[in-house]
Amino acid sequence: MEISPDAWVLYEWRGLQLNATIVFTWVVMGLLVLGSWSVTSRLSEGETVSRWQVMLEVIVSAIRDQIAEVGADKPGRYLPFIGTLFLFIATANILAVVPGYQPPTGSLSTTAALAICVLIAVPLFSIGERGITGYLRSYVQPTPLMLPFNLIGEVSRTIALAVRLYGNVMSGTVIVGILISVAPFFFPVVMQVLGLLTGLIQAYIFAVLAMVYIGSASRSRRRSDNSSTNDTGD
Repeated sequence: MEISPDAWVLYEWRGLQLNATIVFTWVVMGLLVLGSWSVTSRLSEGETVSRWQVMLEVIVSAIRDQIAEVGADKPGRYLPFIGTLFLFIATANILAVVPGYQPPTGSLSTTAALAICVLIAVPLFSIGERGITGYLRSYVQPTPLMLPFNLIGEVSRTIALAVRLYGNVMSGTVIVGILISVAPFFFPVVMQVLGLLTGLIQAYIFAVLAMVYIGSASRSRRRSDNSSTNDTGD
């Protein structure tokens, strides 16, 4: 049993390999782009709306409410990024019910890339809110000696986020594979339903952790800015 989709090489040419991780990642992105385009191209503000629009509004409202529950002051500001993370991971995991498909989130390279996106999003959101000077100043609060520790903290949280998602996805995939191989006539249907459930849970956990990471960083740096301003005023 192949543990990672990286090991499944679909095409190779002069040392360049096209593995299942790359192919299925583009498949997921293509489905999301086509799905969003087909739904948003027929949006209606009247009394009669399509079922797809109702489903879209429910998903967007649920993600916005969850961001607000985490403690974000402006949920709409984080909605595109957090919503994209959730939909990508959820779609990638749910498609595991399709025969021959392997979720790209089962590759550490994919989860690391998603975690790096979160790492980049933290300074971007902070700079957009307080400016680049205020963001950089937060790394030397309350003393410049904290600079290396703050940098290490950023990197370590990113690594933990990637490994956590990878571990969650692979643990579910391995368990399902083992049970199906042991009893292929009894467990397939149950395991497919379990795969759908765990895929959604994993997407939810990653999105919430990303929002907690961004929100906690913004709140801590906002407090450090306020404390430094009060000290200067005193």
